[in-house]
Amino acid sequence: MRTHAQAVVIGGGVIGCSILYHLTKLGWRDVVLLERDELTSGSTWHAAANIHGLHDSTNISRIQHYTMNLYNDLEAETGQSCGVFQPGSLYLAQTEAREHQLRLQAAKAKLYGMNFHEVSRDEAERLHPLVDFDRIRCIMWEPDGGNVDPSGVTHAYAAGARAAGAEIVRFCPVTGTEPQADGSWIVRTAKGDIRADWVVNAAGLWGREVAALAGLTLPLQPTEHQYFVTETIAEIDALDRRLPSVADRDGEYYLRQEGKGLLVGAYEKDVRFWAEEGTPQGFGHELFADDLERIEENMLRAIERVPAVGAAGIKRVINGPMIWSPDSNVLFGPVPELDNYFCCNGIIPGFSQSGGMGLLAADWIVTGETRYDMFAWDVARFGTWADAAFTKARVGDQYANRFKIHFPNEERAAGRPVRTRPVYQTQKLAGAVFGLNYGWEHPLWYGVEPGQAETEGFTRQNWFAPVGAECRMLRERAGIIDISNFAKYRCAGPGAEDWLNAIFANRMPRAVGRSCLTPLIGKRGGIAGDFTVTRVSDEEFWVIGSGMAERYHQRFFKQVPLPAGTTFESRTEAICGFNVAGPKSREMLQRLTNASLATEHFPFMTSRRIEIGGVRVLALRVSFTGDLGWELHCEAGDQARLWELLLKAGEAVGAGPVGSRALMSLRIEKGYGSWSREYSPEYWPQEVGLERLCRMEKDFLNKGAVAETLAQDARERLVLLALDGAETDASQADATGGEPIFKDGQGIGRVTSGAYGYSVGMSLALGFVKNAGPNDEVDVMVLGRPHKAVILEAPPFDPEGARLRA
Repeated sequence: MRTHAQAVVIGGGVIGCSILYHLTKLGWRDVVLLERDELTSGSTWHAAANIHGLHDSTNISRIQHYTMNLYNDLEAETGQSCGVFQPGSLYLAQTEAREHQLRLQAAKAKLYGMNFHEVSRDEAERLHPLVDFDRIRCIMWEPDGGNVDPSGVTHAYAAGARAAGAEIVRFCPVTGTEPQADGSWIVRTAKGDIRADWVVNAAGLWGREVAALAGLTLPLQPTEHQYFVTETIAEIDALDRRLPSVADRDGEYYLRQEGKGLLVGAYEKDVRFWAEEGTPQGFGHELFADDLERIEENMLRAIERVPAVGAAGIKRVINGPMIWSPDSNVLFGPVPELDNYFCCNGIIPGFSQSGGMGLLAADWIVTGETRYDMFAWDVARFGTWADAAFTKARVGDQYANRFKIHFPNEERAAGRPVRTRPVYQTQKLAGAVFGLNYGWEHPLWYGVEPGQAETEGFTRQNWFAPVGAECRMLRERAGIIDISNFAKYRCAGPGAEDWLNAIFANRMPRAVGRSCLTPLIGKRGGIAGDFTVTRVSDEEFWVIGSGMAERYHQRFFKQVPLPAGTTFESRTEAICGFNVAGPKSREMLQRLTNASLATEHFPFMTSRRIEIGGVRVLALRVSFTGDLGWELHCEAGDQARLWELLLKAGEAVGAGPVGSRALMSLRIEKGYGSWSREYSPEYWPQEVGLERLCRMEKDFLNKGAVAETLAQDARERLVLLALDGAETDASQADATGGEPIFKDGQGIGRVTSGAYGYSVGMSLALGFVKNAGPNDEVDVMVLGRPHKAVILEAPPFDPEGARLRA
């Protein structure tokens, strides 16, 4: 066994072997995989191994499409059979909402050149004569869908990696992972130690235990999961072809051919957790006792749809473990607090994603960044607040609702609340409906009465009218928005200015009381973040960024050493804040302070420490609403008092609380981008209008990469679109993000954010397009159907910014 490696991959399941294989494809030869038992031990060997290409997330669809196309090439390259069957997949919609979902996925497939389209009932019956298609509203067909052999795929990856020089050591449990001062690791085993530049935790069911060796706690929880295979079915035995799989997600089961019978699996409501205190070290190829009564309701729905299932005997039952994250997405990427430690844990659709996951992991390790923005998978999306109780509650909800549609703006209640601010209960009594942002509860909108829950769907829901009232109140008078979930940092010391200049692309403010907007540049020259930086004294700066990306951004901040005597710390937990905005915000706030808020004393993009009704705040004259406004940041202990003061002062001018759902509408009316939607490492500064904030006369993180991107023409550009049909009827639908954009039948882009603009009377969308510009007419695929739209020359609200600077 080698004693040194560029990377040690821990775990010999399909994901670990894929990562090893893809590392060799990017030129790394000195790589080792360590497996505690035999390859495929744990959950790989008993997987149903279905493969499909489409997903609600565009980037996940891309990597699933890559994976499906890889398996045949992998067979040809290695000579190892992957057991690929691709008879196609039929997707059934029993409800209007499922039809909307499938039509939207079909539109995305057309945009990205994937094969997924609607078929008639007659065609579906020809494709799968055993299915009863009664009460089905819509049938989609994916010709490349199917399944693979779990063992074959895993061994094919392993064979490909070995042929390129990788080493695989079986029956070699890892007993320790110890970080070294130079960023490398000592990986300890009974067969000897390996010094590794990178450690990759792909340990599957043992991901928690391997993480603990590095002092890391991962939010993971295993469950039992069952499927069964029938005896031979005469109708299948008589066919000279393989039947397509069936995705009847409204029925909460999956079904495909296996041999001459059918395989049926289910995600039942009666969830059974397993190994809550840790996965047994001796577990390998074992299964749990059959318990088909738990999935009886799902089985009955499958039998109703495919009667042949009920007539056949059961040949075997597989009841094995799966390990889940709180949102059922993989925990993926370098751990921000550790050097060169990569996680790839909690994978559910492993055989649909294994190739793409291996590709992106190798991308990140070798080049420093993935080619696609995969924040939805990033391990940094969870912090220590995602404890065992939260994880168990969320996993239970994810399992029981595995096939539930993820609607736009969806907020699931399981495991909440986790983190709350001092005004949480007061806001709740005022009718606040809360969302979750990096563990924090924050108001989305204010209902008519306390305890009102929001409905879900692709069309406008019960929050549409209340959010409209909030928007109009702020635009006509003023509104109070809780912005406590923004990430807040304090940088202080003699080297603070130099350090911030070395991190961010824009030049830091030189005058006390001035603020600037600045991008953070990624490894490939894209937008890794957007921040507001304020100089509050000669040697002190405040930095405000995306709250959901706080742990993600740690990776960038740690790349530049702090100068002696300079500190940089998160103040997100200690500091709360409100944005008071609208044409009467100055009048409202002036009632509470002796400090002059007049423009000549407090102009746009400046800050001052002032008192609001005796509460000390850092006041920044900025507003994400695009309206006149101030951000007021206070100590957490003062939040409740400040909230009371603002509400009381607001009564005099007709102002009140406003939620983040309204803020979404208001910022889109101004064409403002937002992190993880319009701003991400995938997009270049000139594509989102931030190139002027990249000061190339100074040095900053990843300057060389952005210099290369700025030297090129934009591949696409961020635009604001107005959609036809601006009616406020709740039966209508607005774009929400992900909808393809077509021009003259050709795909030219996709929506990143959308909302109804209440103060301008328009259904609006932000999105990226190529080969199109202002005043061009396009089609936006809302609900998967074309909606006429026009690209706007300027934002419809206050295009000159007069209100903002008033």
